[in-house]
Amino acid sequence: MSVPPVSDSALSADDRQGGKTPLWTAIILAGQRPEGDPMAAFCNVRYKALIPIAGQTMLERVARALLASPQIGRIVIMAQSPEGLKAGLGPDLAENGAVAFVESGDGIATSIHGVAGTAIAPWPVLVTTADNALLTADILNSFFSGQDGQHVAVGVVERRTMLAAYPDARRTWLKFRGGAYSGANLFALHSAAAMPALALWSTVEKDRKKGWKIFARFGPWLLLRALSRTIRFEEAMARAGARLSLRAAPVVLPFAEAAIDVDKPGDLELVTRILQQREG
Repeated sequence: MSVPPVSDSALSADDRQGGKTPLWTAIILAGQRPEGDPMAAFCNVRYKALIPIAGQTMLERVARALLASPQIGRIVIMAQSPEGLKAGLGPDLAENGAVAFVESGDGIATSIHGVAGTAIAPWPVLVTTADNALLTADILNSFFSGQDGQHVAVGVVERRTMLAAYPDARRTWLKFRGGAYSGANLFALHSAAAMPALALWSTVEKDRKKGWKIFARFGPWLLLRALSRTIRFEEAMARAGARLSLRAAPVVLPFAEAAIDVDKPGDLELVTRILQQREG
C-alpha cells in the first residue's frame, strides 16, 4: 500500500493553528507466525487475535479500549491477512471510519516503518498488540500522562506492582538497579525522530525478550552496567536513546494488568478470570 507521507512540520503547524495536541494513531499488531500460533491452535481459531474471552475477541477488546481513550483518533490494525480479522470485530467497529486495516510486511518494525508518519498513520503513533486484552482507557491515560517529550516511550510494570496483585504471575523481567520491569506492550513514537529506534527494532526483533542482547547493541559499557545492575532503567534507556540521537524513556505504570498479555494457556486463564471479575 502506497500512501503520501505527512511531514512533522505540517502536522505541527496544523496543531498550532487549531490550538490543540494532535490525537494519536494506534497501531494494533495482530499478525502471527507463518506456521501458525500455538495459542490459536489451542483455542481452535485461525488467528490468535480472534481468541474469544468473555464474549469478545481479544482484537475487539483492544480496539474498544483504544477508542474509549479521548487521546486516540485513529486505529490501524496490522496483520498478514487483515481481511480475515474483520469478522472478529463488532459491526460498529468493522465499519468505523476511524479503523483501518493494513497488510503487514516482513517483520514488525519494517511494517510499522512503512506506515508511521504517513496519511494512514500520522504522528504521534502508539503501538500495541492484539493480545493486550486487559488494556483499558485508564491504562492508556496513565501511559500518556507519564510521558514528557520523549521521542520514544515504552510502557512497563515494576515487579513489586505485579506481585502485589498477582503473586503467582510469571513474566519476563528486565532487571536494573532499583527494580525489575516487564513490558506492557505499549510503545509511543512521537515523530520521525523515532525512526532510528524502529531501524534498531528490526535488527533485534527475535531477541526482544532478552534485554541484555538489546543493550549489547549500544556497546560493552552499557551492557556491563545493565548486567551488573549498576544502572537504573531510566538512565539505561536515556543513554541508549542518546546513541540513536533521540530521547527515550520507560513509563512505569501502576496497573499490574498492563503487563499481562496472552502468550500461554495459563495467561488465557488468568486474563479470563480478571475480565469476568471486572465485568461481572
